[in-house]
Amino acid sequence: MIFRSRLPDVRIPGVSLTEYVFEHAARWLDSPALIDGPTARALTFRQLLDLTGRVSAALSAAGVGPGSTVCSYAPNTPEYAAIFFGVARIGATNTTANPLYTAEELAKQLKDSGARLIFTVPPLAERALAAAAMVQARVICLGDAPGCESFTTFLATGRDAPEGLDVIRPSVAIESARHLVALPYSSGTTGLPKGVMLTHRNLVANMAQCEHIEAAGPGDHIIGTLPFFHIYGMVVILCMVLRKGAAVVTLPQFDLEKYLALSAQYECKVAYVVPPIALALAKHSLVAQFPLTLEYITSGAAPLGAELEAAVAQRLGAVVKQGYGMTEASPVTHFTPADAAQVRHGSCGLIIPNTEVRVVDIESHRDVGVGERGELLIRGPQIMQGYLNNPEATAATVDADGWLHTGDVGYADADGYFFIVDRLKEFIKYKAYQVAPAELEALLITHPAVADVAVIPKADEEGGEIPKACVVRRSEVTGEELMAFVAEHVAAYKKVRAVEFVEKIPKSASGKILRRELIAAERAKNA
Repeated sequence: MIFRSRLPDVRIPGVSLTEYVFEHAARWLDSPALIDGPTARALTFRQLLDLTGRVSAALSAAGVGPGSTVCSYAPNTPEYAAIFFGVARIGATNTTANPLYTAEELAKQLKDSGARLIFTVPPLAERALAAAAMVQARVICLGDAPGCESFTTFLATGRDAPEGLDVIRPSVAIESARHLVALPYSSGTTGLPKGVMLTHRNLVANMAQCEHIEAAGPGDHIIGTLPFFHIYGMVVILCMVLRKGAAVVTLPQFDLEKYLALSAQYECKVAYVVPPIALALAKHSLVAQFPLTLEYITSGAAPLGAELEAAVAQRLGAVVKQGYGMTEASPVTHFTPADAAQVRHGSCGLIIPNTEVRVVDIESHRDVGVGERGELLIRGPQIMQGYLNNPEATAATVDADGWLHTGDVGYADADGYFFIVDRLKEFIKYKAYQVAPAELEALLITHPAVADVAVIPKADEEGGEIPKACVVRRSEVTGEELMAFVAEHVAAYKKVRAVEFVEKIPKSASGKILRRELIAAERAKNA
């Protein structure tokens, strides 16, 4: 059977992303749009539009336009928004890179995406330059750093930059259903990171689908601690919040005390979090030291247990709820309305408008009904165009009928609420970051003391899951040595944090690692 939204379909306008986000900006031009949390430096909507116009003019002068890709390799800052929307305005594509990436990891994304222009910040400049040298890219720094062109110098190269509301109109003809606006990287259901091709229509559709459930509005402040390079921070915060006329208070990295202080200072009533932040809100002693005014808290990016969800609600007196989605779905497919009466703890919510869901039995692949578990398949206008340069992975993820195979296992109750109970995906969710086991295995197998290896998730209270390596030794080596080896080559969140030495790695006849056997054994140890 096909599950459909309880809510009526919405109209999806055929406009560009920048036009849609700033459609109502004339109402609040002189209100703050972005505030830098550490310094309180602010950009009003008028100033944001002006800066976006200057960015787009400088990009055009550099020969960037439709078919070009620009990389943002930076933490959350007010300028990040101007770059993102400036790229979108001229019909080019944003590829957003994790600021924790090593130069080697960044270079892989630059090479795959074709990006030859990188925006970064001084602390990341050395890595950005090293990656740029591998692909002959240009580096522009939001500040001064040796070897980099400054953002100020770059902006000065633009001519006839539009200002104010003129910035909202794209500078070129944009076909919303064809032109890519964002190219975030995701491991999908399996394997190494892949570029997720999202059009203007994909993102506009998802915002239109979520319009009725967005609690923020003019005068509100939202702490932007979720990274803008990630689809959650990119769309739900950077795009949806600004469309509503609320202000985003940016945090370059998560710090609980700073997060709480800013939430209290700006009297935030709405928060978007991931499970590790929810855990801190429920248990950390610091929370009691700040006069929080939160009314609505939404958690996403990874499942949040019903008990923890209820604990946060009880401690803060707020409506705590969940949503569900994935990068390949722009990202939202399920959301819980901002109404305490519609919250069911442990549920990721209801299907959003214009979206269909099937639940398919894992073994037989037949559709199942209410209360029966299976893999979630999703179809709607927010579903990606495919993976860049990877038709095989695209075909394995989105079938011929347009159904996105999520790799997540769940069920729907009689009232249409969905619950995620497991996943078929191989990747590990550490503090809501995706960690691809295949990437760590490929690295570990290069160590001379490793004969074979499989990486699996290990439950962890703080991080949700941590990468654990099951290693067959070729020669003497310690777990600490192997963890240090991995740490030298990957971003901090990808580090292997546990090692177990085993006699052999279970594999299928075709040689594929039987990861589920290892995961089952790991869970049995902690049962």
